[in-house]
Amino acid sequence: MLAELSPALTAEVQRAAKLLASKQRICLLTGAGISAESGIPTFRDKQTGLWENYAAEDLATPDAFARDPKLVWSWYQWRRQLVADKTPNPAHDALAQWQYHTQSSDQQLTLITQNVDDLHEQAGSTVIHLHGNLWRNRCSQCETPYQSQSRDSYSSEDSSEDSIDFNEGLIDCPHCDGYIRPDIVWFGESLPAQAWQAAEEAAANCEVFISIGTSSLVYPAAGLAQLAKQNGAKIIEINPDPTPNTIVDITLAEKAGVIMPLLIQQITAL
Repeated sequence: MLAELSPALTAEVQRAAKLLASKQRICLLTGAGISAESGIPTFRDKQTGLWENYAAEDLATPDAFARDPKLVWSWYQWRRQLVADKTPNPAHDALAQWQYHTQSSDQQLTLITQNVDDLHEQAGSTVIHLHGNLWRNRCSQCETPYQSQSRDSYSSEDSSEDSIDFNEGLIDCPHCDGYIRPDIVWFGESLPAQAWQAAEEAAANCEVFISIGTSSLVYPAAGLAQLAKQNGAKIIEINPDPTPNTIVDITLAEKAGVIMPLLIQQITAL
């Protein structure tokens, strides 16, 4: 399969595989690009249908929810419909395979995502979510999790799309009567403290940091690669449109779904 790549990219994949196979502590950060390969629109893509006159940045805020909770809730129910039938792609599967492989090796693999979908979990990975989870909800007032709207209960045992309830009616919190909202980090909100602390520790202590499908421009997550670099880690970027980032040691300019299976194949063979 390496023969499908250009000679230069093949050499870089092999160089990355040798580096990764020789190190113990690996930290990975995934962004919108890996989900886009499964057909999930990126957050900054132009909206369609009923939502084409709205900008995502104007809906994903606490102020927007306070001003018009029905509008914001309806938008998120629409977003859930967009991703309900999406499945992991080869990049998600390869990462899950690698994580499983490390259970019987000396490697420590920490997977962090900026994405709010659950494709990593569907593939079998354990992942730290920095920006929340699209399939979870909590109260906008008391912040109590509202489990009955999680993906597990959205869907039946066969997880068919038809079994998912996308009702746009607002839900009252059973504890304080506040409105239930998506458990997503909105503009102007802090990242979840526990997830961010785990991500920072993994980045600071890793020997190799891999950025997959992310522009590395959205902070604070973009600072993780810099933190890793400052502590002596090598940086690998996997992105068909590489960022002009001077801290990157190895650039693999191709889709994650192409690179990750080849990379994991090489690593596990070494």
